[in-house]
Amino acid sequence: MAASPEVASGLLDPDPPVPESPSVRPRPALLAGEPAREFERGAASWYGPGFHGRLTASGERYNMNAFTAAHRTLPFGTVVRVHSLVNGRDVDLRITDRGPFSRNRIIDVSRAAAAELGMLGLGFKEVVVLVPESIPAVAAPPAATKRPRTVRRLPSPR
Repeated sequence: MAASPEVASGLLDPDPPVPESPSVRPRPALLAGEPAREFERGAASWYGPGFHGRLTASGERYNMNAFTAAHRTLPFGTVVRVHSLVNGRDVDLRITDRGPFSRNRIIDVSRAAAAELGMLGLGFKEVVVLVPESIPAVAAPPAATKRPRTVRRLPSPR
């Protein structure tokens, strides 16, 4: 016995919804239409396999395949646009960690972001970090100050 056309059409949905894999996260994006401003210029580096799965400063597990970054001062969850000054590529990233810990770097990006920016082979690249104008200006961290060393005089020989 053949099913009626109404029943048959209900059984054969041409485009069933595909469940999103929990390991694949959507790419962050700056809010549509929101103006962005330059926040910082300098060298970006990337971090990957050695940190994959570890807890970040925000409490999330680091996923080198997600579009995330580490910054010293920007609030966690802030979405930034990183623009390569070398090849003109852009990628939007969510701040989830603190770093970089090298003084001559301004941001650490995930492996996925590094691939998008074309910097995997280089290790670092000159970039501009843009933030939405709604983000207040964040002061740079204070320069590291060293404590003065105390020098003791040895007793003079008699």
